[in-house]
Amino acid sequence: MKALVLAEKPSVARDIARVLGCHKNISGAIEGERYVVTWGLGHLVTLADPEEYDPKHKEWKMEDLPMMPQPFKLEVIRQTGKQYQAVRAQLHRKDVGQVIIATDAGREGELVARLILKKAGNDKPVKRLWISSVTDKAIREGFAALRDGREYENLYDAAMCRAEADWLVGINATRALTCKYNAQLSCGRVQTPTLAMIAEREKRIRTFVSQTFYEIRALAEGLSLTWRDRAGNSRSFDRERIENILRGLEGKEGRVISVKRSPKKEAPPLLYDLTQLQREANSRFGYSAKETLNIMQRLYENHKVLTYPRTDSRYLSADIVPTLTERLKACAVGPYRVLAGRLSMQTLPKKPAFVNDAKVSDHHAIIPTEQFVQLDHMTVDERRIYDLVVRRFLAAMYPASEYEETAITVSAGGESFFARGNVRINPGWRKVYEQDGGDGPGWPGEGSPDGTDGESPAGIAADGSFGMAPEEGRILKDISRLQEGDVLKGLKFSLTQGKTAPPAHFNEASLLAAMEDPRAYMEVREGAKAKEMAKTLGETGGLGTVATRADIIEKLFSGFLVEKRGKDIFLTSKGKQLLGLVPADLKKPELTADWEMKLSRIARGELSRERFMREIREYAGELTGQIKAGEGTFRHDNLTNTKCPACGKRMLLVKGKNSQMLVCQDRACGYRETISRTTNARCPVCHKRMELRGKGDGQIFVCACGHKEKLAAFEARRKKEGAGVSRRDVARYMEKQKKEAAEPVNNAFAQALAGIRLDGKE
Repeated sequence: MKALVLAEKPSVARDIARVLGCHKNISGAIEGERYVVTWGLGHLVTLADPEEYDPKHKEWKMEDLPMMPQPFKLEVIRQTGKQYQAVRAQLHRKDVGQVIIATDAGREGELVARLILKKAGNDKPVKRLWISSVTDKAIREGFAALRDGREYENLYDAAMCRAEADWLVGINATRALTCKYNAQLSCGRVQTPTLAMIAEREKRIRTFVSQTFYEIRALAEGLSLTWRDRAGNSRSFDRERIENILRGLEGKEGRVISVKRSPKKEAPPLLYDLTQLQREANSRFGYSAKETLNIMQRLYENHKVLTYPRTDSRYLSADIVPTLTERLKACAVGPYRVLAGRLSMQTLPKKPAFVNDAKVSDHHAIIPTEQFVQLDHMTVDERRIYDLVVRRFLAAMYPASEYEETAITVSAGGESFFARGNVRINPGWRKVYEQDGGDGPGWPGEGSPDGTDGESPAGIAADGSFGMAPEEGRILKDISRLQEGDVLKGLKFSLTQGKTAPPAHFNEASLLAAMEDPRAYMEVREGAKAKEMAKTLGETGGLGTVATRADIIEKLFSGFLVEKRGKDIFLTSKGKQLLGLVPADLKKPELTADWEMKLSRIARGELSRERFMREIREYAGELTGQIKAGEGTFRHDNLTNTKCPACGKRMLLVKGKNSQMLVCQDRACGYRETISRTTNARCPVCHKRMELRGKGDGQIFVCACGHKEKLAAFEARRKKEGAGVSRRDVARYMEKQKKEAAEPVNNAFAQALAGIRLDGKE
C-alpha cells in the first residue's frame, strides 16, 4: 500500500517528491513506488458562503442578521476546484492506505489539510510531518520521525474555532455595519484595535503641548560636558534659573572630582522572529511587512536557505544545536566565508544564550538551513533579507562586545558637569557587522548593518571610538591622562535650548511593534485585572500573530481606512468615522488577547471547542444587536464630481497604499479606476520614484520635484539608455493596472469574509 502525502503548495510537494523518489507526474500529483505526493494551493476548501445556507442571504438585509449556521458547511473554493478534485481522486485510490499531512507546521497549515480531508470524506489513518525547513535533510529526518495525526486533534479544533468564529463575527458585524450605514464598512477583533491604536497615536500627537527646555554645556580641553543639578536632571524648563546659574559660572575653572573607568560587555542580539525581521526590513529598506514575508517565503520554499518564517520565537530548541556547525558551513560563502568558517571550526558553548526550549513553541527562530547557498541566484531583495538573517545568526554565536566605559565628573562654580564615553576593546559580535565581514562586499543595503546606524545602544561608535552618551556630554579626545584633582582651565559655558517633541506617527515598523505589544493602548491599566490582561497580551503575542500582522496592515490600506504620507501612516476620514460606529468592545486589545489565549488553551487541550463556540455565538448576537441599535451616521466627504461610467453616481477619491483611485460610492456597483500610481520608475532629475497618471496614450510620469515625462518619451529614453525599466516591465505593469481596475471594490461576501480573523488574518 502507498501513502498519500499532502503538501500545502506545489513547490514544497516537488521537493518532498524528489527526496522520496517520486518521479512520475500524474494529474495533480507525483507518484513513486511507496508514496503519492499531492498538494493544495493554500486553502482548497473553506467555510460556505451565507447563501449556501439560504438563497435569501445573497442580498444583504439587516432583518436577516445575525446568521448562526449549525453545523457549518464546507465548500470547495471555485478557483482551485480542479486541484481539489485531483487530491480527492488520489485520496480514494484503493492502493492508498494512509495519509501524511505535510502542510506548514502550525495552526493554519493544520486547517488547510484537515478541511480538504474532511470535505473529501477521508477515513484512512493520518500521520503528520512536522518540520521547520524544507531542505532535503529536514525532509528525510521528518519522514523518519512521523507523528500520529491524532496528536494534532486539539490544534485542529483550535483552527476550526478560529475559522468559525471569523465567520460568525466577521460576516455578521460587517453586514450589519454595511446595511446600517449604506457604505462598505468592515470591522474585526484585530483590524479594529489596530486602527484604534493609530487613532490614539494621532490624538496624542494632536494634543501634545511642546515645552522649551534649557541646558548648560561646558567645553574645554577636548571635553564637552553637560550640567546636572543635585536631583540628576540635565535640563530645566525654567530659563531664568539656567541663566542665573550661567552668570555664576563666568570665568570659573573646573576641577575633575571623579574619573571612573569600568569594563563593560554588550551581549549579542537575539535571533530574528518574523515580527522583528519585518520591523528591521521596513526601517532599513522600506519593505512593507507583507513584502518581507513574501521574500522570506521564497527563501524558505524556493531557495530553501532559511527556516520557516512564521515564527514568534527568537530562540532555538536544544535539538537544533547539533546542526549548527553544518548550517555554518552551508552559509560560509561570499561575505560570510571567513566569519562563518571561523565559527564552524570552533567548539560552541554547551548552553548558548540563544537556546531555550521553554521559549520555543511551534517553531524556533529564523536561521539558515543546511542547504548550500548560491547568492548569485537571489534577487536584490532576497539577498538583503538573507543578509539580515545570516549576520544575526553569526552574531549570536560570537562572544560579547567588550568596551571600557569612562565617566567623568567636573565641578565648576559649585555646579556639577558630566561626560561619559566608551572605547571598544574587543569587537566580539560586532565584527560580523563590519563592512565586508572579512571577505568581499557584504552589506547590500545602506547604513550600519547592526540596525543602529553606526552607534550601539551602549553608545559605541561604529569605529570603536567614544560616542555620545545621552544627556551626559561627550568625550572628544583621549583622556587617559586625566586624573582626579586635575584643573580644567578656559572652560567655555553656553546655554542651549530645545523643545520637547510629540510621539512620532506610526510607520509599518513601529506599528508592527505596537501590535506585538499593545499594552500601552489598554483601557484598563491599574489593579489585578490590568495585570491579568497585560499577562494575557504577553502570552498571546499581542494583536494577531506573526503570520498575519502583515495581512492586517495591508487590509487597512486596501479598505482605505489608512493611507501613507511618506513612510508615515495616517487615518483616512473613512477610518475615523468607522471607529465612531464600531462597538467599543471591538476596539480594545484586551478582547483580542482574551480570545487568542482561549484558542491556545484549546490547542493544549485545556478548553473544549464546544464551550468556546457557545461564547462566540452569544457574542456575535450581542455585537449585531449593538450595531443595529447604533445612532451614528456615515458621510462620504471625499465625493468628486466625476460620474461613475457604470451607474452614473458620483465617485469617491480614495488613496491606496501606492495609488489614487476613483471608486463608485454605490457598494453594489463596485466600479473603480486607478488615476495615479507610484511606480519603480526613477526620475532622471532627482532619482525619486515617479507617479504614473492618466489613461491610454495620455499617460504621463510625474515626479514630486516637478519633472514630467510622457509614457512614450519615458519608454524611448529608457530604451536608448539600455537600463532601468524595460518595455516588457512597463507592459506588465500596465496589464496589472488594467486587471486591478477591472476588479470590483465591494465584492460583498469576499470583503466580509476577508475582513476579520481571530488570529489576525483580516
